[in-house]
Amino acid sequence: MSTGSSGRVRDRGSRWRRRRGWGGSTAHGRLRVGIIGTGNIGTDLMLKVRRSPLLDCTLFAGRNLDSPGMRKASALGVPVSDGRIEAIAEHSGRFDLIFDATSAQDATRHWAILSELGLPVIDLTPAKLGKLCIPALNLAECIGEPNLCMVTCGGQAAVPLAHCIVATQPGIEYIEIVSTSASRSVGPATRVNVDEYLGTTEAAVGRFCHVGRAKSILVVNPSNPPIMMQNTVFAKADEVDLPALRTAVDAMVARIQAYVPGYRLVVPPVHENGRIAVTVQVAGAGDHLPEYAGNLDIITCAAVAAAEETARAFRQDATVATHG
Repeated sequence: MSTGSSGRVRDRGSRWRRRRGWGGSTAHGRLRVGIIGTGNIGTDLMLKVRRSPLLDCTLFAGRNLDSPGMRKASALGVPVSDGRIEAIAEHSGRFDLIFDATSAQDATRHWAILSELGLPVIDLTPAKLGKLCIPALNLAECIGEPNLCMVTCGGQAAVPLAHCIVATQPGIEYIEIVSTSASRSVGPATRVNVDEYLGTTEAAVGRFCHVGRAKSILVVNPSNPPIMMQNTVFAKADEVDLPALRTAVDAMVARIQAYVPGYRLVVPPVHENGRIAVTVQVAGAGDHLPEYAGNLDIITCAAVAAAEETARAFRQDATVATHG
């Protein structure tokens, strides 16, 4: 994916590279990352980072060495610690970037420490401390930012569709997002952070869609067998250019599928009773939980996409610095 205005992006990336002294110092020249949080999201993220040709997980830090995520990481040879943020701070020179997969409350405390250490953060909690990042919409302008907020799983899935609606239909003033996830895929941190989840999703609608009002609804469905993650976007509209909207949505779905393979359109845009509706499902890759856990996949895939784009920018910067 293009980084847009490459001169500006490289400058912002190089500030962090100079501050951290990054030079691709691992054996394969990958960006050295630490992960805080070993629950469902953190474990799924760790497995995706291991597959990345641009990232190297140098520490997986949490609270309990006997947790399922910690045991899985240890079995794969990933360095682990029960020292949480203190383990990151103690060995800060081992990292180029930190993923925070804890809770909004913990992420706020962690950022106070990491910012002093000069360690950039990709935040998978809804703490909303840094720049909102949805790779399909603003990846280029996120390179070099010290703190990226990956919004929420529902925000990653639905806000790009809302963006398509307002980009093709004039006069949209209200957007509503309904996200449904299987109860088994929703960990304790997400349950504690429901208010932050809803508020950050709505803030992302405002940031990327510039509408007067937005509402986010999260449904945690306890059904068994578990349902697939599903996201529906509604918008009030009297008259609609459906061909233009469907073209925009098809292009956006293809863009997201480039980094979230399980993202698929299940109900193309329709207009009835004065409202637009469009629905997508997200199937997980089954890295940590089964296919129904698309809510894990979409936010961890988005976070990895942001980190990999950062690694590419830093590599390019290092090449320019070395060879002119």
